[in-house]
Amino acid sequence: MKTKLLLRTVAITSALIGVGIIVWVFYPIVSYNLTKNQKFASFKKVNTPDFTQASNWLPDSDPKDFATNNISFYTLSIPALKIENASVAIGGEDLAEYLIQYPGTAMPGKRGNAVVFGHSVLPQFFDPKSYITIFSKLDKLKSGDEIFVSYDGVAYKYRVENMTEVVPTDSQVLEQNLSDAFITLVTCTPPGDPTRPKRLIVKGRIVPPGEANANIRN
Repeated sequence: MKTKLLLRTVAITSALIGVGIIVWVFYPIVSYNLTKNQKFASFKKVNTPDFTQASNWLPDSDPKDFATNNISFYTLSIPALKIENASVAIGGEDLAEYLIQYPGTAMPGKRGNAVVFGHSVLPQFFDPKSYITIFSKLDKLKSGDEIFVSYDGVAYKYRVENMTEVVPTDSQVLEQNLSDAFITLVTCTPPGDPTRPKRLIVKGRIVPPGEANANIRN
């Protein structure tokens, strides 16, 4: 009798653990979709692209734009997400190895819009040192959070201004506003969703050197 009770207890416990694991894995995707108010146009998905290749993120992009042997790098840090000195490649498209700056967008510190792509997975697996997971918690950033860039020996600070979602066919993310220097961070969303139907867009504006120094003194 005691043996049967023990076996039943073990079976029920194992089942509950299994259910808990399933909920833990799928809850972020379900929760994300239930809590968002924005609605976007739907589009037919034929094949699941390889999203570790940056050229697959925007359907209208030309893979040839990413193909170059002259790859250069700079670093990007986001203290709020514990991302420190992540490598950003100018040229190339392997998001499993580094962040990618979209070809033809403005260089850091210059007037225009530097557009940077980063990969994401389920937020439970976020690791700020892994390029496969590096932007998994990008949606946690808030207005005023800081983004630091070191490019060509010069340090720049950007401040997050807004966050939006777009469909992959929306090319406005690449627009070059020459009124100031901006940085745009892009990842697939919801994180971990294999269909990857949307793009999360986080936009920051450069902090003028005088203001940045004043903040340090204060």
